[in-house]
Amino acid sequence: MSTAVKMSLMAIIISGVTFLPVANATNGYFAHGYSTAEKGLAGAGTAYSQDAMAAATNPAGMAFIGSRMDIGLALFSPAPRGYTATGTSPASDGDPVFVPSTSLANCQFLNGDGSRCNPPFSVNSGEFESGNELFLIPFFGRNWQLNEDVALGLSVYSNGGMNTEYLTGNATGIDYSTLLISDSLPGAFGDGVAGVNFEQIFFNVSLASKLNDTDGVGVSLIFAAQRFSAKGLAQFGNFSLDPNNLSSNEHSVSYGAGLKLGYQGDVADGVRVGASYQSKINMSKFDEYAGLFAGAGEFDIPSTYNVGLAIDVGKTGVIVLDVQRINYTDTKAISNSIAALGDGSCLDSLNATLIAASPTTLPATGAGCLGGANGAGFGWQDVTIVKLGYQFDVDDMTYRFGYSHTGEVIPESETLFNILAPAVTEHHFTAGLTARFDGNKEFSLSGLIAPKGEVTGDNPFDGGATQIEIEMFQWEVQAGWAWKY
Repeated sequence: MSTAVKMSLMAIIISGVTFLPVANATNGYFAHGYSTAEKGLAGAGTAYSQDAMAAATNPAGMAFIGSRMDIGLALFSPAPRGYTATGTSPASDGDPVFVPSTSLANCQFLNGDGSRCNPPFSVNSGEFESGNELFLIPFFGRNWQLNEDVALGLSVYSNGGMNTEYLTGNATGIDYSTLLISDSLPGAFGDGVAGVNFEQIFFNVSLASKLNDTDGVGVSLIFAAQRFSAKGLAQFGNFSLDPNNLSSNEHSVSYGAGLKLGYQGDVADGVRVGASYQSKINMSKFDEYAGLFAGAGEFDIPSTYNVGLAIDVGKTGVIVLDVQRINYTDTKAISNSIAALGDGSCLDSLNATLIAASPTTLPATGAGCLGGANGAGFGWQDVTIVKLGYQFDVDDMTYRFGYSHTGEVIPESETLFNILAPAVTEHHFTAGLTARFDGNKEFSLSGLIAPKGEVTGDNPFDGGATQIEIEMFQWEVQAGWAWKY
């Protein structure tokens, strides 16, 4: 392949990763792996690097793979995914919020101490699926062996947040034009078509060095960009500090940088270990969604760490085991509970709107309100992922199998907001192969099946009168090509 063709491929892949929408959320919104070889092993590779995408998992591995270029493309489907709502709202169609006047004392939905009016919001019964079922996800990796011990690499890859879009569904809540309860507000959240689009891209520039024939260390400087949009959430405007920047705005873009450190080496004959740590990446704010995410639009990338083990089996086999930790609690927008809206001050603007008998949405004031310093979020938990894989060679072919288990990301109490991001798959089964030919070329395939996961919980906005089950199934096929130099 000529240098010009290779440079063209590099440009196409990098621009593709940058501009194609992605939806590769299998471990929360993190991908289960990045290179085709790792994906065939359920994402395991902290102690066993095989290609120029190694830096995405452990930059130390780049010291051992030599000069090569890897490009590839995945076809990913997170479908079916959606929600099922059951139960009956405690409010009925046509119920007035105030009887007979707009005095707080005449609210039909006073909270327990009578200090605030708290009309319920219910997602109406039914089973609904999100659109957007197929996504193309490219990747690119290039490693330059500068000398016998030192390598410089560039790895470009992405994460995504499932790109949901609910065209149907309806809700029960306040019709602000009449101040009556309506049981037919259109859309999953009563504001028309609802969904989110969340994308991340990483440019990982790595430098790795051998300490001796078997041990190496590496460091990556990671430049990250992310893009987000949301629609169909205006019904939550009374709970937002900045309702004009809550929903249905243009895509918002943010940028940041962080570090990844890694080690890889032998501890015994045929036994290799690895470890890596990626710092929390502080990102610029999503200004267009300052009324949705905590901290006026903050959405940092959480820290992660991996430990891994690789054990030779027989003449050509290798068993790999990784444990990965994703610290979602680093990011308030992801991990803060919807219960933060229980801060009584979050209801102040709603009460002011209702008492004034005005459709105007007034900004809320509490730190737990949407967009506040400790604003409500999706309630995601820190998660541990265990990845196990086995590969073996037969002549010029390598065959791979893997399984990974992801802990519970979304607790039962957080299903309402996570209609938008139903990251509930826990079991992932993978397989893959690599064919080597012409002495310096490789073609690889990997496949993933993640059986349907589901979480069911009460709707906190109507006291649990209705329940919401969120679910998702996933499959993926990825192809990769490589050239060694």
